Amino acid sequence: MPLWARALATTMLVQTVGAFILFAVPVIGPVLTEAAGLPGESIGYLSSLSALGVCWLLSNGVPMLTHYGPVRMLQIGLALGVLGFAAICSAWWPLAVVGAVVMGFGYATNNPASSEILVRTAPAANRVLVFSLKQAGVPLGAMLTGLIVAPLVGLHGLFGVTLLMLALGTVALLLAQPARLLLDPPGERLPTAWFPALFSWRVMRNSVATLKLHPSLPMFTALGLSFAILQACLTAFLVTYLVTRHGFSLAEGGLIAATMQGANLVARITLGWIADRIGNAQLQLAIQGFLAAASLAALALHQPVPGGALTYALVALAGFTGTSWNGLHMAESARLSPPGRVGEVTSAVNLFGFVGSVSGPILFALLVQMTDSYAVAFLLASAQLVLVCLLALRR
Repeated sequence: MPLWARALATTMLVQTVGAFILFAVPVIGPVLTEAAGLPGESIGYLSSLSALGVCWLLSNGVPMLTHYGPVRMLQIGLALGVLGFAAICSAWWPLAVVGAVVMGFGYATNNPASSEILVRTAPAANRVLVFSLKQAGVPLGAMLTGLIVAPLVGLHGLFGVTLLMLALGTVALLLAQPARLLLDPPGERLPTAWFPALFSWRVMRNSVATLKLHPSLPMFTALGLSFAILQACLTAFLVTYLVTRHGFSLAEGGLIAATMQGANLVARITLGWIADRIGNAQLQLAIQGFLAAASLAALALHQPVPGGALTYALVALAGFTGTSWNGLHMAESARLSPPGRVGEVTSAVNLFGFVGSVSGPILFALLVQMTDSYAVAFLLASAQLVLVCLLALRR
C-alpha cells in the first residue's frame, strides 16, 4: 500500500471513530439526563464543555503534538475520547462535566495531527481530495451514530454503549500503530515541556500569531469562521425548526438530518476532486459560499411540507454546499503553512472555525427569541457568509 494511502486510511479511521464517539453524546442525552436526575436540556452543557475542550487543545496543544508526533497524538486523542465518554456515561454529573472536556480535548487532536501527516504524504495532484476523504469521516461517523447508538442504548443502556466505545477506540488505536512506525520515525521528535504549555497564556497567544505567517491566512481563516457559523446554525436548528414550526414528526426529522449528512458526505468527496482540478481554493470556497447562502435562504423562505420533495431537495442542496467546506479549507490551510509549522497553523485556523461553531448557535437562538422567526435568523446566517465571500473575492 502506498504511504499516502496508509496515511489516509489511518487518519480517516481515527476521524470516523472520533466523530462516532463525539456525536453519540446528544443521542444518549435523554437516557443520560434521566439517569442523572436532570432535565433533558442539561445535555447542552456537556456539548458546550466539549467545545471548551476542543478550543483548549487547538490553542495550547501544539507543543504536545510536537512532543509525541502526529500518529501518537491521534492515538492519545482516541484514548481520551473513550475515557471522556465513559466518564459522561457514569451519569454522575461532576464526573460527566470533566469527561466532556476530556472528550473534546481528545477529539480536537484529529485536525492538526492529520494535517501534519497528510500534507507530507498526499499526492500533489490530489491533495484536496485526500484531505476531503479524511474529513468525510465526520458525516460518516455521525450517520453511524444514529444507526447504531440509538437502538443500542435502548437495549443495553449506558453501560452497553460505553463497552462499544471502549472496543471501537481500542481497535482503532491498535490499527493505527503500524502507521506510527512509518509516519512518526524515531529520532524526529524533540522533548518539549508540553504539559505546562497546556496552561500557558503565552502559548495560546503565539498559536493565534501563526496566522501572520502567510498573507492569505487571515482572510482564509475568516472564510472558515463564516462557513462554520452557517454550518452550525443549519445543523443545530434545522430539525427543531421543522418539527416545532412545521409539524414534522421526530422520525422524519431524523430522515431530514440523514439527508443533509448524506449530501455532506457526497459533497466532500466530489468538491475535493473538483478543487484539485481548479487549483484555486479561495475562489472555489467563495463560490461555494454564495451557493450555500442561497440554498439556506431558499430553505428559510420555503414553506416546508412533511414528505415534500422540494423540502428534501433544498435540505440536500444546503447540506451539499454548506457543510462540506472543511476538507478544502484544511488542505489549503496546510498548503499555506511554512514547512514544519503545519500543526501550529491548522490548529489556529481550526480554533477560529470552532469559535464560529460555538458562537453561531448562541447568536441564532438569541435572534429567534427576539424575533420569534427562524427565517430571519437563517437569512442573517446566510447574509454574513455572503459578505465574507465578497471580501474574499476582492483579495
